[in-house]
Amino acid sequence: MAERFLVSVDLKNLQASAENGFDLKTISYLNKVHCAVTPDTYEDALAFLKKYFNYFLIHCDCTELEKLDDIVSLLNNGAQKAFVAYWQLKAIVEERLLIGQDLSRLVVSFDRSVCEGDPEARAKSIASKIEAFVGDVAVGVQIPDVYDWKLLDAMKQTSKELPFRYVTLAYNTRDHYIKAVNDGHVAIIPASELTTDPKKYPHMLPAHLLITTGLTSDRSDKLFPTVVTDEHDICLGLVYSDEESIGTAIRKGCGAYHSRKRGKLWIKGEESGDCQELISIRADCDADTLQIAVRQHGTGFCHLKSSTCFGPYSGLARLEKMLLSRKEFPPEGSYTARLFSEPKLVKAKIMEEASELCEATEQLDIAAEAADVIYFTLAKCVTAGVTIEDIEHNLDLKSFKITRRPGHAKQKWADQVGLRDLTNGAMQTGSGKLNGESIKEAASTPKAKEDSAGVINARIQMSRYNTVGTDDHTIKDALQRPSQRSTDKIMDIVNPIVKEIREGGDAAVLKYTHKFEKATAITSPVLKAPFPKALMELPPETIEAIDVSFENIRRFHAAQKEQKPLQVETMPGVVCSRFSRPIECVGVYVPGGTAVLPSTALMLGVPAMVAGCKKIVIASPPRKDGTITPEIVYVAHKVGAESIVLAGGAQAIAAMAYGTESISKVDKILGPGNQFVTAGKMIVSNDTTAGVSIDMPAGPSELLVIADRTANPAFVASDLLSQAEHGTDSQVVLIAVDLSEDQLAAIEDELHAQASTLPRRDIVRGAIEHSVTLVVKDIGEAMSYSNQYAPEHLILQVESPESVMNLVENAGSVFIGPWAPESVGDYSAGINHSLPTYGYAKQYSGVNLSSFTKHITSSNLTIEGLRNVSGAVMQLAKVEELEAHRRAVSIRLEHIDGK
Repeated sequence: MAERFLVSVDLKNLQASAENGFDLKTISYLNKVHCAVTPDTYEDALAFLKKYFNYFLIHCDCTELEKLDDIVSLLNNGAQKAFVAYWQLKAIVEERLLIGQDLSRLVVSFDRSVCEGDPEARAKSIASKIEAFVGDVAVGVQIPDVYDWKLLDAMKQTSKELPFRYVTLAYNTRDHYIKAVNDGHVAIIPASELTTDPKKYPHMLPAHLLITTGLTSDRSDKLFPTVVTDEHDICLGLVYSDEESIGTAIRKGCGAYHSRKRGKLWIKGEESGDCQELISIRADCDADTLQIAVRQHGTGFCHLKSSTCFGPYSGLARLEKMLLSRKEFPPEGSYTARLFSEPKLVKAKIMEEASELCEATEQLDIAAEAADVIYFTLAKCVTAGVTIEDIEHNLDLKSFKITRRPGHAKQKWADQVGLRDLTNGAMQTGSGKLNGESIKEAASTPKAKEDSAGVINARIQMSRYNTVGTDDHTIKDALQRPSQRSTDKIMDIVNPIVKEIREGGDAAVLKYTHKFEKATAITSPVLKAPFPKALMELPPETIEAIDVSFENIRRFHAAQKEQKPLQVETMPGVVCSRFSRPIECVGVYVPGGTAVLPSTALMLGVPAMVAGCKKIVIASPPRKDGTITPEIVYVAHKVGAESIVLAGGAQAIAAMAYGTESISKVDKILGPGNQFVTAGKMIVSNDTTAGVSIDMPAGPSELLVIADRTANPAFVASDLLSQAEHGTDSQVVLIAVDLSEDQLAAIEDELHAQASTLPRRDIVRGAIEHSVTLVVKDIGEAMSYSNQYAPEHLILQVESPESVMNLVENAGSVFIGPWAPESVGDYSAGINHSLPTYGYAKQYSGVNLSSFTKHITSSNLTIEGLRNVSGAVMQLAKVEELEAHRRAVSIRLEHIDGK
């Protein structure tokens, strides 16, 4: 299909009709439209796409959009192409929002100032800039408001990767348009400059010229061969067109052609009644043949009263017409007629035939069963007024999607066929596991009340399983941890960010802070101590709360200090010792996002201070105005932080790992964060050139409560919700020890009542969607499941909880009894809340004083000691064939013996 024009429409002024007779219906005949999308008209553009996707090939000018995700959303919703600025192209490629051939749906727009200078040199420069990002993928180029297109002509000659060249004309005249098209460019013409009545509006561009300009004919009569198709692109017949017939078709919205037999205009159906409703007119790739799509009414297109000149319809088109006929004129006792009046029968038949299709294995059987599924499905569609055209357009829309879905089956269908592996691979190894634990996709935040996330029977409620009578696979699946994106996808996003920070320093950090935090006012990526008092202005009660928490955390971590070095004489004259030293420079990451977290700054900053780290660097994403929340600045002041890095995400991690002109390089990075932060920490810790270590892998928050008959239902519910409100990817688990139905219902009633009043209830619902209650028979079984799960937080609301502590094998932190809610650990009790998640409590400890120190060992030998140990050393060196090792001992012995 030749693309020679786009009709530009105003999203804020989509009139049903226009004075020049050029309304949206008329524009649809030309098929191709262009619209400028701004932040103010973005929602209008989405609505336009959803309403008119079936009627237009829609091109969106996105050069004024700030959010790249908005561009992706427009493409996902059916935009044929997106016009983007060069900086947007660069960011889209770097962030891998579009990859491969999906990039061909972009048109790169340049300001007309690029036309200055030698056209050939400028063309080569522009082509080189674009090809550096897209390779050999063919993308378009646009230059707006030009008086000539010498630069575009030069591009045509110099780069085959820029086949589509778009131009917005400064003067929308007939001559300018014709010249642009004849030169091989795509002209963008405002709808307000077009008309279907050139006699009445001689100053406007006749609409039919958009079709006929550039068309060629090798016939002596200069007619254009025209293939007439129906709405399914089925060929009805071959006719001929000229300028008059094309103009008439567009003006009247009908099938109008040139009759060679009569030598004049022929409007199909004027005499026979078999009229046609115009859908669109398009030229082929060589611009020597037309396709006119119509909806055929009456007995058919052919003069022999057949649907087409090549015989009757077949396949789906024939089936649809038969069903429509039987719906309108149902034969008495017809089985098909019943399908239009008995929806339960249709539902049963679709399910029956779909089941038989699933079981079929032979080619003939699969074809037959698929035909049955299609037959009954189309019967349902005809009943509802849905056409094959509607279905085809929905299929087309699916093909436009550039954001890939994980492709999982819904749980109830997966269970029916025994499909167990429903993981999406997020933060996993090649086996689909993370640390031996299964993971599943996190629920999104519910967008509306009718969203079913976290809701069972109109109540906010966790799924419930009784381990008695439930197989191990089901329980294991229920305890899968949620996640959001695959490791590969996250790493593909984070690796370029880390590389750019390492190479670009301050400028790169600022770029990402401006982009992700929208804090465009800041000019330095770091805030150095001493911090201005104006940045720490807080209510007295907040200051008091921070001070109390600070002192408790300090006291608990100070008690962890080693009083003196360890010293052991392993044999006479051989003294081994171990002593600790603080890590010199540590980086503390404090997340931003959906909650302000000064508690994290306390939990990491205070132990670093107690350990004696010489330099503490805190990183936290700034607010849009470029400031850090005063609570975090106050904590940074109290712990003696050297600086605060004004950045979040992987870019903050990379900045601390490698250092920049302004940001100090650190030796270890600690702190929680989202999957991008975690990926950044993993990348820099595996880079030997960075020379930095990390605390532990981190993931979404999680909590497990073990409750027996003595537990207070309100306490249990409040503990579960305190962790569920962290984020939709959080998970909470209740293990109920031999509770009755009434006792379980009391907890569920409390959870629903409390959750319904929370400000973050939509986030809670997202977390509850993949949270679970397990009903077990005794405390032994409860602790077995808890140790397998290895929770970040474990709460024991059971009788004699202190005695149960002996059964705890794997947990980040334990909260004992009814008066120890997890919240006290998060803030003020004194223990640290930076804990292992995702089951890593099986291998890792939570953050403690030793996280900020390193141990150094020493050996001190006397002559006697060397003699005593020398035999063993030299023999093992001989076994390992490391002669220099053996000689380091033997030479000393020879010296002692005076040899």
